[in-house]
Amino acid sequence: MRVILLGAPGAGKGTQAQYISEAFGIPQISTGDMLRAAVKAASPLGMAAKKVMDEGGLVPDDIIIGLVKERIEHADCANGCLFDGFPRTLAQAEALGAEGINIDSIIEIDVPDEEIIKRMSGRRVHLASGRTYHVVFNPPAVPDTDDVTGEPLVQRDDDCEQTVRKRLKAYHELTEPLVGYYRNLSMNGSADAPKYSRIAGIGGVEEIKTEIIAALNG
Repeated sequence: MRVILLGAPGAGKGTQAQYISEAFGIPQISTGDMLRAAVKAASPLGMAAKKVMDEGGLVPDDIIIGLVKERIEHADCANGCLFDGFPRTLAQAEALGAEGINIDSIIEIDVPDEEIIKRMSGRRVHLASGRTYHVVFNPPAVPDTDDVTGEPLVQRDDDCEQTVRKRLKAYHELTEPLVGYYRNLSMNGSADAPKYSRIAGIGGVEEIKTEIIAALNG
């Protein structure tokens, strides 16, 4: 089973990806991990990617697709894999198809922008320990203060509302077109078309997990 998980930043993909990997015994594959491994191994694709990154450029899609093709041949992918943060663009999705890398299931975790902004902008962190709070969903006993040490909590730059809105804008422009692409692909009637499932990402983590697992088993 090869699965692609779609959804905006803050939709809960990371949490649900772990559950999917555990439930189906498939590895979670990210382009970042593949790039680091290829560079460390000094493979031809890894060295080509390193050259681009050292020059401050974005690794081109042909190298990324090459790394994906190599990675899914590893023994741990015998039962499939879960793509984490890939594909990011329509061009990458089309390149996957052109290379004959078929996808079995697409799961979209659908969360409205304003809910994501509320989730992410409310996060507060105790930097020394990594303890995380939320001003609404998991507040500290004393506002803006770590429960254990009494030290101040901070809001990470990535969690500021302005930054979250920029990330959502980038998602809608670059990645959201994948939703329509894969939905249309799922309806074309071909034998290798992926199954597409949209899951509401509002509610309890366990509830969302149950819906996703049921969709993948369906």
